[in-house]
Amino acid sequence: MGLLSIRDLEKSIGNNILFSCVNLEIDKGEIVAIRCNHELGNQLINMITGNLPVSTGEILLNNISLNTNFKKLCRNVGVAFLDELFYERLNSKQYLAFFKQLYQVEADIDSLLKEVGLLERKKIKINNLTFSEKKRLQVARVILPQPDLIIFEEPNQNVDIESKIIIQKIITELGKQQKAVLIITSYFENAITLADNVYSLDKNGFKKIEVIDENKESIINSFLKESNTEKATFKNNASLSSSNSEKKEPLSLTMQVRFEKIPAKVNEKIILFNPTEIEFIESNEGVANLHVNGEVFPCSYTLNELFNRLEAFGFFRCHRSYIVNLQKVREVITWTRNSYSLILDDHEKSSIPLSKGKLGELKEIIGL
Repeated sequence: MGLLSIRDLEKSIGNNILFSCVNLEIDKGEIVAIRCNHELGNQLINMITGNLPVSTGEILLNNISLNTNFKKLCRNVGVAFLDELFYERLNSKQYLAFFKQLYQVEADIDSLLKEVGLLERKKIKINNLTFSEKKRLQVARVILPQPDLIIFEEPNQNVDIESKIIIQKIITELGKQQKAVLIITSYFENAITLADNVYSLDKNGFKKIEVIDENKESIINSFLKESNTEKATFKNNASLSSSNSEKKEPLSLTMQVRFEKIPAKVNEKIILFNPTEIEFIESNEGVANLHVNGEVFPCSYTLNELFNRLEAFGFFRCHRSYIVNLQKVREVITWTRNSYSLILDDHEKSSIPLSKGKLGELKEIIGL
């Protein structure tokens, strides 16, 4: 039983299902990120805080329904929304003193301001702070009452480098203090930088993303570089005997193993993508870049190596610098007699060049 339990959660508006079957347990000391678009993330947070009804399922805090009892449990939950209204005429110290009195807790405000890098700015009115400084003040407000669960919506969005470092340090420290942290973000990079466990929530469902520390990269790469159909032999140490107790040799089994993940490096971690998540791959200055949900991830494979691995999953080498997932193609556009493009069914409606020499091959594949 986790501190926060989300069970069979579903949200629908009319006949439109926004997401379904979300199951998640977050324990004390665990930092979890959910990568999803802004609308889904906002819906999820508002369901947790009781501002939106749950269509199906339940959200529990210490086995008590959180979304229907949020007012009673709110002191145990800190929420930092992407957009927050401040009391602009107060300075930072006055602002935190107000919440200290509101929560009726003991807190050293100066120490808290020092932790978020605002001690020297404590007498500056909030309306004179930068956006990044306001974001750090928001973090101070959230952690002031020492809640058991802290929820951050896009904690790193549009903040400066100093603030990113401070916020990441605080989130790491919260985990060490056995707080449960849930991060909602639209960006894979933020998710895997800030959290130990990363999930993806979209129209295809809710699933865990495999993230590996960089120090394991050599092991992973050596494994991934092996053949897609490498043979593995397993031997049964127990001898088989017939009805007359005649001993036979140990049983030897041969199994075909196929690894279907594509690795990409983000900061000091490696993320493993399912082929179906990749929209297209572009080679730029010798580096193959994976395009996934509007984000770009460099891959250590060459374009030729990637095509050899992905052809069986419906990927097409449409140009010397591009590989495209045909399941994502919405239109084939003819610009001139020798110029063609593939329009993808993604958020950006990406346009991918199609070489003239590849047009006939594409027609054969799609049956034209």
